[in-house]
Amino acid sequence: MLADALLEIDPRGYIAAVGPTPPGCPLPESRPGAVWMPGFVDAHVHFPQTRVVGSATGPLLEWLARTVFPEEARFRERAYAEAVADEFCAALARAGTTTASIFSASDPGATDALFAALDRWGLRARAGLTLMDRGAPPTVCVPAGRALDAAEALIARWHGRDDRLWFCVTPRFALSCTPALLAGAAALAERHDLWIQTHLSENRAEIEATRAAFPGHADYLAVYADHGLAGRRSLFAHCIWLDDGGWDRLADRGCAVAHCPDSNFFLGSGQMPLARALERDVRVGLGTDVGAGRSFSIPRIAAAAYDTARLLDAPQTAEALLWHATAGGAAALGLADRIGRLEAGMEADLVAIDVPPYALDSPARLFDALVFRHDAGPVGEVYVRGRPVGRVKSR
Repeated sequence: MLADALLEIDPRGYIAAVGPTPPGCPLPESRPGAVWMPGFVDAHVHFPQTRVVGSATGPLLEWLARTVFPEEARFRERAYAEAVADEFCAALARAGTTTASIFSASDPGATDALFAALDRWGLRARAGLTLMDRGAPPTVCVPAGRALDAAEALIARWHGRDDRLWFCVTPRFALSCTPALLAGAAALAERHDLWIQTHLSENRAEIEATRAAFPGHADYLAVYADHGLAGRRSLFAHCIWLDDGGWDRLADRGCAVAHCPDSNFFLGSGQMPLARALERDVRVGLGTDVGAGRSFSIPRIAAAAYDTARLLDAPQTAEALLWHATAGGAAALGLADRIGRLEAGMEADLVAIDVPPYALDSPARLFDALVFRHDAGPVGEVYVRGRPVGRVKSR
């Protein structure tokens, strides 16, 4: 930690140097009292649930049926999707989130609107069309062939845009996909060298329903593995009810995990044992999981992760959880070589956060303020690749 630092950014938006401010520095002081740190990484968030945050309609499967699927059906209307996409990007920016792994709706037009908004705002993301062809109302299900063709078109238009936006293959969860769609999703990821994101072992009723729907597979994780969806480019959200063998297999396959503790509390799903993942060197990022998660703020999610770890008698420090909110999240998304640290050679994704003066007395007090004092100060400035996040581009 540097009490007074000079951070230099080159014309490409990369950090050229970081060090103490030299005597007689000609540059004016910027945001005195603020803390500059890497931008936050949201490892799991649902764009079409932006307007249903906090809808308390039951545990996972009931909540999906009563709240989520009716709301996501509205995203077939392009104007509605565009309006929410702007709200979603604004919420990420206000929270200091510079990178996110995003589930879109199952509608291709809504997913196109999401990518367009992310591009306009200058955010960094992996995002994907949510694949689902069963287990939900017809208003949100899309047949496998049509969904995969739509994904191909979205990949052609958006994947790799500005080396900042990437298409991510996104089966909602095993229950919402036929075997043909799961196999097609794996083939799509293999063909285009894409990342995969989905849900795993979130809720006991969900696990039992998955076992009944896929009787020929050993367990929930095996459904994904047997269809080619579990590897080093796979990101699994929740992972609450994995046994030791399941964690071992995740580690052996090099999969990453999005820890979503606020959502887990809200839906009463259970508590993910973060320590089991860390013991096996599984990469773990933090996910808001909006809209079961009640905030876009990654520091609030870090605080919930702290609470979860205490309940499981495996405590974590605020400092460690801030690492998962930044560098750890970058690693979980396969971006550790470019974001998550303020070091020379990294891309300049950074935020300035105002904190009370007393929080600067020591690193420990600062880490505690950043994670636990949610009313202590706002995110003041947000940059991706050295550019202020906002409506920086139009297309």
